Amino acid sequence: MAAACRQAAGLGADLITVHALAGSDALQAAQTAALVGAAGAGLEAPRLLGVTVLTSWEQQAFRQQLQVPAPIATYAGHLADLAAAAGLAGCICSPQEVSTLRSRHPEPFALVTPGIRPAGTDRGDQARVMTPAEALAAGATQLVIGRPITLAADPAAAFAACCQTLADSSALKP
Repeated sequence: MAAACRQAAGLGADLITVHALAGSDALQAAQTAALVGAAGAGLEAPRLLGVTVLTSWEQQAFRQQLQVPAPIATYAGHLADLAAAAGLAGCICSPQEVSTLRSRHPEPFALVTPGIRPAGTDRGDQARVMTPAEALAAGATQLVIGRPITLAADPAAAFAACCQTLADSSALKP
């Protein structure tokens, strides 16, 4: 993982995702390697984000298939803590964990959230989802809205609708 981060940083990557499940030593090695790779190429260092628990996992399957007895939110929090301790710029997590993680890791620690589903769209294989406005209100830094846009009959209109919903929700804030 460290070698891949060194190479990607040396080629100008701006953002690199790594599995937080790799553990503290691997995360620290990846962070260091990215810094070395970028510096060696005279480039700005990329931001590394640690992936916590995929948004497609629901508790029963998580416990049965992976044999992890901890609640998903607790486990995701632990992985986010490992990422923060290793100096990573943030993590990728379910929007359902964002509020708790934000209280533990204030900005500039990034909380990037896949599993974003605009109201009225199909959840697909995603188990732990929120709407774009809910995720931002919970403290998400960036949203990943893939299939609700890319699989829409009119992707441009689906994207515009997401943007409008976010604009409308931000207008309601004081």
